[in-house]
Order: sequence, then C-alpha cells, then structure tokens
Amino acid sequence: MSFIARVKSIQNKDSLNIVEFDFQNITFKMMSLDLSSNLKIGTKVELIVKPTNIAISKNYIENISLSNQALAKITDIKNGELLSSIKLNLADTTLESIITKESSIRLNLKKDDEVNILIKASDISINKVLND
Repeated sequence: MSFIARVKSIQNKDSLNIVEFDFQNITFKMMSLDLSSNLKIGTKVELIVKPTNIAISKNYIENISLSNQALAKITDIKNGELLSSIKLNLADTTLESIITKESSIRLNLKKDDEVNILIKASDISINKVLND
C-alpha cells in the first residue's frame, strides 16, 4: 500500500534517521538506516507499508511505543479461512490491513466502523522521491 506525503522533518545521528512526514495533516514517522541524499524538508515522497504491518485497534492507545496512529474508516472486509483483508479509508486514500480472521471476529469489525490504525516507524519506507 502506498500513499503520498511530504517530508516535515529529518533527524539523524550516525547512520540512523528519523523522518517525519505530513500526510493530509496526519504526521507519520519513519525510522531508516538508508536515506536518499536528495531528501529534504518539503520533498514529496511515495511511502509504502505492507498490509500485514498495519495493526487495528478499536480505541486510541495512549501509552504505546508505536509512533504512528490514525483514525480510518473500514470500507470493506473479506474474511478468508485464516486471514481477513480489511480495506480502510484514511484521508481519501485506501489502505489495506491483513490480520487474522480470529482478530477480526474478536474485535467485531464491521464495514463503516471507525478504527485506529497503528504502524511501527520501522515498517514505513520511501518507495520513491517525487518531483513536484
């Protein structure tokens, strides 16, 4: 799954980088060892995250080490034998979360539910740097 964002800030120490992005007024953070030399504040990028790396919670979680949380609306649920594919709308962008069917049932997820998505900073990466 990919989405377009702008670089908001870049922190680095030795070879570690923490980059903050603005995605439609939602801040996402990425932790990375490799960073493109042409990446600057204001640069437009395509970010990617694997569907298996998007966790879902019914509620906002205050005390958690995950850097990225945002509210999204469920637009579709497909339950397989073991896994569930959850389509999400986040600021007019479609994302997908793949979770176990058991978790989908335990959370009683339904179409049109508003849920909290959670993504570790190390699970987001830059697919490409875009030219404005």
